[in-house]
Amino acid sequence: MASRSESGASSPRAGLVTCPTCEYSVPQAPGKKRTICPNCGNFYSKEAAEIATSFQRSSRSRASNKQNNEQPQHSSQQRKPPESSGGNENRSRSGGRLGTISSFFQNLTPNSRRSSREARSESTSPFETSNAGAKDSLPPIDSNSRSHLTSRNGTPSYYSSNNSNSKTGATDGAGGQGSPCGENCIHHKKSSNSRRGQREEDNSHSHHHHHHHCGSHHPQKNSLSPRVLNSGPSRSSSTPSKSSGDINGDNHDEVVGPVRTKTVEQLKADFVTAKETGNWRILLDFYSMTFDSFVELNAAFKRDPTKDYRTTEDPGLKFDFISLVYDILIKTPQGLQKEVLKAVINSLLKDKRPHSKDDLRAFLILVQNPQFSNQTAYVIFAHLLRQIAALSDHDHHYLVHWLKRLKQDRFRPVVERIHNFISVRLFPSKPEDLPPLSKCSWWIPSATKVLALFNAANNLMLPPIVTYTEFYNSTLDHLDLMAEYYAWQNPSSHAGFSFCQYPFILSIAAKRTVLQKDSEQQMIIMARKSLVAKVQRRQLPDIGMLFLNLTVRRSHLVSDSLNEIAQKQHDLKKKLKVSFTGEPGLDMGGLTKEWFLLLVRQIFLTDYGMFTYDKHAGVHWFSPNPCDNYQEFNLVGVLMGLAVYNSINLDIRFPPVCYRKLLSPAVVPFNNPRATVGISPVTMHDLKAIQPGVAKGLQELLDYDGDVEDVFCLNFEVVTSNVGTTKTSPLKPNGENIPVTNENKKEYVQLYIEWVLNNSIYAQFQAFYHGFHSVCASNALIMLRPEEVETLVCGSPTLVMEDLKKVTVYDGYTAQNPTIRYFWDVVLNLPLETQKRLLLFATGSDRIPIGGISEMTFKISRIDDLKLLPMSHTCFNQLVLPPYKNKKVLKQKLITAISNAEGFGLE
Repeated sequence: MASRSESGASSPRAGLVTCPTCEYSVPQAPGKKRTICPNCGNFYSKEAAEIATSFQRSSRSRASNKQNNEQPQHSSQQRKPPESSGGNENRSRSGGRLGTISSFFQNLTPNSRRSSREARSESTSPFETSNAGAKDSLPPIDSNSRSHLTSRNGTPSYYSSNNSNSKTGATDGAGGQGSPCGENCIHHKKSSNSRRGQREEDNSHSHHHHHHHCGSHHPQKNSLSPRVLNSGPSRSSSTPSKSSGDINGDNHDEVVGPVRTKTVEQLKADFVTAKETGNWRILLDFYSMTFDSFVELNAAFKRDPTKDYRTTEDPGLKFDFISLVYDILIKTPQGLQKEVLKAVINSLLKDKRPHSKDDLRAFLILVQNPQFSNQTAYVIFAHLLRQIAALSDHDHHYLVHWLKRLKQDRFRPVVERIHNFISVRLFPSKPEDLPPLSKCSWWIPSATKVLALFNAANNLMLPPIVTYTEFYNSTLDHLDLMAEYYAWQNPSSHAGFSFCQYPFILSIAAKRTVLQKDSEQQMIIMARKSLVAKVQRRQLPDIGMLFLNLTVRRSHLVSDSLNEIAQKQHDLKKKLKVSFTGEPGLDMGGLTKEWFLLLVRQIFLTDYGMFTYDKHAGVHWFSPNPCDNYQEFNLVGVLMGLAVYNSINLDIRFPPVCYRKLLSPAVVPFNNPRATVGISPVTMHDLKAIQPGVAKGLQELLDYDGDVEDVFCLNFEVVTSNVGTTKTSPLKPNGENIPVTNENKKEYVQLYIEWVLNNSIYAQFQAFYHGFHSVCASNALIMLRPEEVETLVCGSPTLVMEDLKKVTVYDGYTAQNPTIRYFWDVVLNLPLETQKRLLLFATGSDRIPIGGISEMTFKISRIDDLKLLPMSHTCFNQLVLPPYKNKKVLKQKLITAISNAEGFGLE
């Protein structure tokens, strides 16, 4: 025997496994079924996973079958690593998918025995130099946990491990007394039929047919599908069904798949029985069978397995049943849950291309698995996410439309699960529990790409399934965001993944950081140019050259501001400093904020004529009346841009469509002043937010069933009035002569909406657009949603008064003063809308900074005149509060002040 081992270099019993992704080869002993490449972490194909076992069987029957030419030629040229124990041989004999998974987990167990030669051969890969590196393949699962599940005869309800060295475990292929589940055990059938099918396949088929489903070519392998459970009505039955292939050339071959009839009521009854008796055998059979392959997943969860369900609108899944299966799963013993994870691995190992629609359904089912919330299952979760991310665009299109069918209580947990996966991978609390980041760099890109599919599905729904803010991952705020931004901006020099490619995952605070730091870089560049110009002109530099200095008169606020900005266009990206003519003092932030407040209030007055205001909608909109000079609209855009750059919240009430138009396009067309800007697709919903009365009338026109032409007497034109004069504007060429009828009323309504929101105000909005982008011209704007632009300009609408209390400072009071206690008792119990009015009264805006209230200051000062109402200095976020004698008086005075205040006085 010794001499035979030494000459094993040419032994046909050794195997060489080569990764199909990175082409890295590693020797493999018989009985070892490697499933994940130690170099790149990708799955091997099913043929590669079983190559050593298949080759060994073929070499043993070489004399009778003459099939040696089907084996890889290089396998016979490798030295056979000596087996560490007889258990390895038993494992190789067990064969089949179950044996692959079982030995796979055994090999991953830290205490598993391995020969020294095998260890040396595998240590050539840097991936397997430590236990942590091995974790990238699959997490170890303690098989001893099976003892928690007991059968009626007192033996474990789970089947015994195929790695057992006992004679019984090695010879129970006939299903005798050695099989703890009995001769009809599904696990025994899988193993024995897999071995029989493998031997027959070695005699008649080449190895490249291994990946086909057991029922498609070999009738004798039908027993691989779970058996018909006949011990009660709660068991599921199976019958073969035909399902045709996919459209668009995905898979045109007909396959025969099983049909499962387990119902919600039966599964609930099985769970109740298992809990009462402690016998989890029925649920074990169901779960291990269901998750063992994509075919079984479709058989269990398809509404009608005989139908294809090839449309994007209907995945054909029993979503309620899927939810129940997972709800029950997390309530079962740990041993059963580990068996489910093994089955999931088994199904992922059979990944094939091209993918059928049934495969997409299986991915949709698996991604909802709540077990992936546990960090110990992250390796499996990572491979699932990788396979989903690697799907074609065509498959992603289907998945996106199917994901939107998920209910909110199922959609949200998956999003949170992926977020946690990304956060833990970036900042693990115990790094030793995860593979080295260098060995699984694909984890985060794969997870982010899958999250992008959920975001796309969410955006298709109106209203969305969850708010867009639920896709924010605040953990990313702690990354080097500018490095991510520059990597995104310079793909040639920073090839690879960047979170900026998927901006939906970046919080508004992160995006503001990127936008402001990018603008700061531009400010520094502009300041440097000014310094160089001063030196070239032999002038002494001064500190003022580093800022955008505006000097205005209060009596001519708008005109002076307009002139100053027009003269200092090249300085708009510098830090803003404002001074009022004839008033001493330095601008430490208060004067700048006061300038913004005064200017916005004056410009947005209805009498000023630039904007209209609808009381029912509560928003301003651009006046369609023509004017000689649109520079004042440009000034409003500059104001909004300066507010973003200088972290000032403006009390501006624009509808959402305004910010959507402001990002159309997000980047100003380069060197093309005549390019069309500010034109966005608009709907009735947008018009309703601006002119609800007009929108209501148009909707009534659409809903009218009678003769529209006779009753409404409308033409394709719009009549507007301005200072006593009327103007008629056609909605289409010769529109004044085209009547509105039942046939063309939809066209009329759409043209009317586009006229109100786009065409009639194009010149005004064009000036406004260019004013905003003259300050905020940055590629970072591409990352923003319209809602986020509004948040940057106006602040966050989320208000928590408890947080405001924590940052409040006092002048003349202490936190324990009775008046202060009265104040907070009153304020904290006010309705939210009244609380916002208080914030507006004290700070000039009812919104808080993007980073939260902690970024703002709030001060309460004392004044001893009890006859006065509370007052405020909005420039400094200061509330002046007299020491009222009791809570009742304080509440009355405070409500009176905030309810009647308008501007700088009382109505």
